[in-house]
Amino acid sequence: MFLVVFRNRKRADIDAAAYSADAKAMDALARAQPGFLSFKSYTSEDGEVIALSEWQDEAAALAWRRVAAHAEVQAKGREHYYQSYTAFACNEPRVRHFERETES
Repeated sequence: MFLVVFRNRKRADIDAAAYSADAKAMDALARAQPGFLSFKSYTSEDGEVIALSEWQDEAAALAWRRVAAHAEVQAKGREHYYQSYTAFACNEPRVRHFERETES
């Protein structure tokens, strides 16, 4: 698994409708990419967003980064949507999992 974490803060003057349309289009496009596993996004009380995407491997994540429509929306994001962002990517993250067994 290859994990990408995208922390971001939106600009105060963001065009929310345009951002929402672009985000929806990128979500659909990413889900159609070979090696896509999952995507979730969380917004904190102070407005910071954490977006997590999981890919089969680093090659799949890099291929997504090179999709032309994705690159265009990334540039639009830097120009119009984001005040700041940080992207973290890691191959073979250490994973610990716990799940309580349900009682009968």
